[in-house]
Amino acid sequence: MTAAITIEELLAWNHETAGFWRVHLEANPALLELPCGIGGAATVKEFVAHIWGVELRWGQRIAGLPVTDRKDMPTGPLDAVYDLHLKAAAIFRGLLVDPALEWDEKITIEAPWLKPSTRNFSRRKLTAHALFHGQRHWAQLATLVRAAGFPSGFGGDILLSSALE
Repeated sequence: MTAAITIEELLAWNHETAGFWRVHLEANPALLELPCGIGGAATVKEFVAHIWGVELRWGQRIAGLPVTDRKDMPTGPLDAVYDLHLKAAAIFRGLLVDPALEWDEKITIEAPWLKPSTRNFSRRKLTAHALFHGQRHWAQLATLVRAAGFPSGFGGDILLSSALE
């Protein structure tokens, strides 16, 4: 067995985490309207839409697909927002089984928040970024809901994930 953590394992961890939050938010729908203030999101619902929307948009970029415009992203209900994650996961799974895909191939990302000199990334690096982006934000959300009196019991650390042995 290799010492490296694979994209497949990161994708499984990502999916496990998304499933946890979907169940928790379905069981506690009032959390969706909780004020948030992270990443410009006014509510937890907007924040969750950001997490899953960004995951989908990164997947589309990496796969060379048309990127869904932010204004076309659903903001609710929760099932429609969760569908963004499911679409992203399907894109990433498709990339992983494509034998012709060059993971070290550089892709240019046209984004105004990136300096022109830092817009070329390997698919591998972009995929890792896309999958870790959500993990970072889920940890922020766990802190937010706990501070608001709604502990989630989120054990999002990779140490506690069943995605890795």
